[in-house]
Amino acid sequence: MDPARLRLLRELGDRGSIAAVAAAMGVSASAVSQQIAALQAGIPVPLTVKRGRRLVLTEAGEALAVAATRVEVAFADARDALGLFLGGDERPVRVSAFHSAGLALFGPLLAELGAGPRVSLADADVAQEAFAGLTADYDLVVAHRLAHDPEWPRQRLVVTPLLVEPLDIALHAEHPLAAAPSIRLEQLRDERWISTHDGFPLAGVLAQLGAMIGQSPRIDHRINEFSVAAQVVRAGAGIAVMPRMTAAPLAVDGMVLRPIIDVPLVRHVDALARPDAIALSPVRAVLAALRTVAARAAAGTSDATGGR
Repeated sequence: MDPARLRLLRELGDRGSIAAVAAAMGVSASAVSQQIAALQAGIPVPLTVKRGRRLVLTEAGEALAVAATRVEVAFADARDALGLFLGGDERPVRVSAFHSAGLALFGPLLAELGAGPRVSLADADVAQEAFAGLTADYDLVVAHRLAHDPEWPRQRLVVTPLLVEPLDIALHAEHPLAAAPSIRLEQLRDERWISTHDGFPLAGVLAQLGAMIGQSPRIDHRINEFSVAAQVVRAGAGIAVMPRMTAAPLAVDGMVLRPIIDVPLVRHVDALARPDAIALSPVRAVLAALRTVAARAAAGTSDATGGR
């Protein structure tokens, strides 16, 4: 089997379409199709199947893509070993994070690394199902999911937990519920909400709360950026679910955060990476620094809120 063709099959599984693979690899879509067809010619079972307009991997294709990952890890090990003799890899470690994680972690990460490996940072706030695919373009992807959401596809990814972050309710400081240190679930009935867009992890929190209350939440606004949502909260135009650590700096000028005491609400913040990315020493060094700053941020927030 040609390693280059195996790589294309793996890319198809991660990127989701022939066109996306072609764009990423800098070749034509027809060239990608021809190479995958050539790989298929030597395999007695289907590796791909048409689903609508898209070409997706079959179960056999997925298994071969996972095997292709092991080939890529071997190549990465070889590059890493050679890099030790050549003075290291000059390419920066590419790190993406959703907006609120970038706000909380990017600055401390750069300080923690100091003169260590260079990084190239990017914000990538995507729907939950798209986080895994970002590992095709970034060495480390900081992603989040709710506790009841499906786990990341560990057969293709290395998943490193960074923190478990409590979720609070953001309120106008003059809201009747803001007077108490915490909120009961039943008290949220008939509230007007600010939600993230559908498909993003925190939108699922409102669906979960609505099911528990027995009433669909009234969503007046859909805003992904927490700093923008905070402005709407301060105007008294709704309440919102916000993560405790990353929203703490926003809880000023008329906005407060209050926990729900009878429902444990948390989100999991994880670092996702392809196994061949983790095989590289600079990536492992950046991941270690990322774990350090995430642990420090989580501990600092817990201290600041009295361990709520």
